[in-house]
Amino acid sequence: MTSIYENLSWLPAAPPDFSATLKISSTGKELRVLSKYSLNDNQLAQLSKKLKYLQDSQADLAGLIPVSLGIVSNATTKLIVPSLIGTALRFGIALKVVEAEFNQVAQEAFSTNSTFTEHQLNAILVSIDYRGLPFDPSPGNRISANKNVQHCFSYIKSVIKSLKIKTGSQIILQNIAPPVEHISGSYEGLLEGTLSWLISRLNRRLMGLIADDTLMVDISGLAFNLGLENWHDPTLWHLAKLPFAQKYTPIYAEYVCRILAAKLGKSRRCLILDLDNTLWGGVIGDDGLCGILIGNGDPTAEAHLHLQQVVLELRKRGVILAVSSKNEETIALEPFKVHQDMLLREEHFASFQINWKDKASNIKVIAQSLSLGLESMVFLDDNPAERLQVRNELHEVAVPELPKDPALFARTLIAAGYFESLSFSDEDLKRASFYQDNAKRGKSFIQSSDTSSYLKSLEMEIYSTPFDALGRQRIVQLINKSNQFNLTTKRYSETEIKDLEGNSNFFTRQIRLNDIFGDNGMISIVIGEKAGAVLKIDAWLMSCRVLGRCVEAAVLSEIVNYAKNNGVTKLVGIYKASDRNIIVKDHYKKLNFTKKNEANGTQEWEMDITNYRHIRFPLKFNNVI
Repeated sequence: MTSIYENLSWLPAAPPDFSATLKISSTGKELRVLSKYSLNDNQLAQLSKKLKYLQDSQADLAGLIPVSLGIVSNATTKLIVPSLIGTALRFGIALKVVEAEFNQVAQEAFSTNSTFTEHQLNAILVSIDYRGLPFDPSPGNRISANKNVQHCFSYIKSVIKSLKIKTGSQIILQNIAPPVEHISGSYEGLLEGTLSWLISRLNRRLMGLIADDTLMVDISGLAFNLGLENWHDPTLWHLAKLPFAQKYTPIYAEYVCRILAAKLGKSRRCLILDLDNTLWGGVIGDDGLCGILIGNGDPTAEAHLHLQQVVLELRKRGVILAVSSKNEETIALEPFKVHQDMLLREEHFASFQINWKDKASNIKVIAQSLSLGLESMVFLDDNPAERLQVRNELHEVAVPELPKDPALFARTLIAAGYFESLSFSDEDLKRASFYQDNAKRGKSFIQSSDTSSYLKSLEMEIYSTPFDALGRQRIVQLINKSNQFNLTTKRYSETEIKDLEGNSNFFTRQIRLNDIFGDNGMISIVIGEKAGAVLKIDAWLMSCRVLGRCVEAAVLSEIVNYAKNNGVTKLVGIYKASDRNIIVKDHYKKLNFTKKNEANGTQEWEMDITNYRHIRFPLKFNNVI
């Protein structure tokens, strides 16, 4: 069986006219559409070359986020760079790569002359394989083996530290894929001091380096998925110092770019599922409750059950679930209610769209009901025609190709890496429930006679406190994931947020919201810098699921309270336009700020608060400090 990973099988095959279409492409948007196919390294190189041409021509690259990446390695990287640039387009990134010279890791890290210091880099990829580390196998010698692991760990740690100090860049570190050869056979991994043992222990130590400014890409796991014998090509290593088989360049680039994209808040959040022949085998409308295949004892039924297990695990990790199905609703919901072998139940889903409308229309309704953008959505459907319709209508939605064998559905979904995460917080555990509760609020609004009555009936309570260590991880996560209700889309690292805690020159607020349906979690972040009588709002973002509930005005009231108590008479708000935050273009206008300047997509708004009058809100403030 061909590896799902090797061919990026969740992506549709490139069209026969790929090269011809690329030749006439003239915008970043067109390049991104072409990047969403399963492409080989030559096709990715073509994309990279075309991007460079468009950049030099100052063509329209709207929608692409510029990111600069340094790469340092003990191996040859020249053949990898074009694939990185081409793959980054798939995630909406216009990537610029700065390469260090071959096998110059120590020199780049510790020398006063560094290739990287001349560039403003967002991140540096430290791509070292086992041949670039001072491993000294000593089978059976525990003391020597532990010293060698520590030596290798200290070397990598010092390289990372020095690069951070020199450049201020984030580090993306890849862990170590072990070699194929096991001299001691099956006992190799147990024998202290063997090369496999040393690499295994080092990889465990490297996990401890993961932090806000040091991320890890799991190349060891990728190599195991592909097979170590396939990953390592000794001929290419000896001939050209290529660190892995060249055919794996696209999936390597995919793994690296997923990390870059996740840091920019581009991981997907919602999985929308078809029902017939996807969640279960058969057609519920034709086969009936007893005729669908789900459960143990039948290979097809077990395959669909395994998919449900994986979907349920994704939900536990914060992925929101929804259904889009062409069916009669009462019939299609029956398995969720009464089928004893179903793992997924009604309460696991935030939205059901079960009707005879087309799938794309239903997905739009789901996105609107959950207050999520289409770029947050993944749609899983066994039917190629339905997949094509959604791809054609909704370019932002990720639609994985599925094999004919349902036993591979779950593996394909996970291999696609749509839900790449860089951290995991308590709020991630609760996210799916937050959105389900929000769906209940929507139903309550429909049943309410007017908006005012609806908002009062929610019995909302806001908890507003300055930044602190307890909320730091979630604050960083929210800042770096929020794209729609985000006035400037400025990103902050964990270190930068920590520095703001207790800093009297800054106004900071982390805001949570409760109501009768439950805890909404942290829903808003505000950062303002005080300079004399002026408070400049440097960041203001909010979860879209609480839009239309007077939270924006209530937060402004909180800002004004702070300002008046600290000698501030004027608020300055900045709106910096992006391709995803158009919904807050008039945010400051709605709050009665006055526009003062506008240039290059950036607006500056002001409010004189000396005559500001507080109004009553249908919510209650708590813990305001």
